[in-house]
Parts: sequence; C-alpha cells; structure tokens
Amino acid sequence: MQAELDTLETKIRQVAELCHTLRQDNIALRQQLLTAQRDNKQLTTRLDAAKTRLQTLLDTLPEDV
Repeated sequence: MQAELDTLETKIRQVAELCHTLRQDNIALRQQLLTAQRDNKQLTTRLDAAKTRLQTLLDTLPEDV
C-alpha cells in the first residue's frame, strides 16, 4: 500500500511541476504575442504612410496623352 501511495505522490508531483512549467510557458507566449501584435501595428502604420506618400507622388506625375 505504501508503494502505491509513493507512486501516486510522485505522479502528483510530476503533474504539479508540469502545470507550473506550462503556466510559465503560457506567460512567455502571451508576452511574445503582445510584442508581435505591437510590431504588426507599427509596421501596418508605416506601410499605410508609405502608401499615402506613394499615392501623393503618383498624383503629381503628369498623365500620358
């Protein structure tokens, strides 16, 4: 009976350690996601600005006759 309890205790400890590891991984992934979303927003803003500048340049070109 004691051996079974020891085995159960070991398994419970392993599950607790796995939960802790997964929680830490989840936190890190959430931080990475926030960083990627922020970077994506900045790049989208820069792309929109470049599109606007390009359109302005295109509008100043004379049309072909």
